[in-house]
Amino acid sequence: MAVRAVVVEADGGSRGNPGPAGYGAVVRDPETGEVLAERSAAIGTSTNNVAEYRGLIAGLEAAAELGAAEVEARLDSKLVVEQMCGRWQIRHPGLRPLAAQAAGLVGRFERVRFSWVPRERNTHADALANAAMDAAAGAPPAAVSPRTAEPPREVAGPDSPARAAAREVAARAAVGRATGTDPATTPASWEPRPTEEGTRLILVRHGETERTVQKRYSGRGDVALTDRGRAQARATAARVAALAPSVAAVVSSPLSRCTATAEAIAALVGDPPVRVDDDLIECDFGVWEGRTFAEVRADWAGELDAWLASTRVAPPEGESFAAVAERTGRAVDRLRRAYPGETVVVVSHVSPIKLVLRDALAADDSFLHRLYLDTAGISVLDLYPDGGVAVRSVNDTAHLNDI
Repeated sequence: MAVRAVVVEADGGSRGNPGPAGYGAVVRDPETGEVLAERSAAIGTSTNNVAEYRGLIAGLEAAAELGAAEVEARLDSKLVVEQMCGRWQIRHPGLRPLAAQAAGLVGRFERVRFSWVPRERNTHADALANAAMDAAAGAPPAAVSPRTAEPPREVAGPDSPARAAAREVAARAAVGRATGTDPATTPASWEPRPTEEGTRLILVRHGETERTVQKRYSGRGDVALTDRGRAQARATAARVAALAPSVAAVVSSPLSRCTATAEAIAALVGDPPVRVDDDLIECDFGVWEGRTFAEVRADWAGELDAWLASTRVAPPEGESFAAVAERTGRAVDRLRRAYPGETVVVVSHVSPIKLVLRDALAADDSFLHRLYLDTAGISVLDLYPDGGVAVRSVNDTAHLNDI
């Protein structure tokens, strides 16, 4: 039976560091403390940190199997908590694939909060880890806390809600969410790759609208191009035709400002039909739709600060950037798989394109606030079968100089 929210307690250890290692994880009901699931295993010779990450991964997997939407992950490993919250860099190459796997699991939930607890408040997971190591060594199993309800326990030293919301996904090591690859495990190389082996995406932001001129939030509202926007679309079409003599597909957000831009491009690149992909639509800005930044600041100052601080925070009645990244990642991965070795034009909006570029460049969330994308700007990236990504250009606007 699915549960809405759970607490995951996870731990891992190594007898020797490195040495014989194991992990344990417990999933609890946050209200009653009832144990809903347990996971443990020996993992051979490894380090404490690897075992601790393995415990977190096992706990998140168990929470996902239970159908949980929200997770509070409690660990006594300061390193894992700080790295998953994005405050510490993941310097050890052996931990990066594990952090990527954990981040990928985080993306399956609506909300995940990481909290540090002292070891004495993580005894159940610790006992499971030690029992797994004992079993692997052939020792008699130690007694482990029974699967009975326990009273909810206070968390020691948790992040504040605002800081947790701001940092919890900064350790989004699974950058491959947008490209179907995992750069944490993709070998770095300067070796040139033949362009024809990759899928080239030409990312185009739609032309100008009245709302872009007025600097108003423009999300799901279907706002038409201005006269200047239509001129931008024609100029962009000519630039794309020069960049790509052969285009396999033109794919667009369903909103008319994008489909009109896409149709202008298609007319000059062999006239392929414009295919609409709903996953490329702009972020839903909820009650902020059509308002300026100053208007939002005046009426929703707290909500705006939280939204600016975390990609998992949504505007009131709107959509978070984390949700936008998830669906744009699906769209990009579909294109990579459907058009190997070919060129695809993608016409979308500022938020989806920024998120695709963020992930392609393996950047953190601050990138979203530092990158400016003009209307009708063009960005180009190549996606390779081995997981490699090459960003060729960002926000090319030379074709707009005479407009």
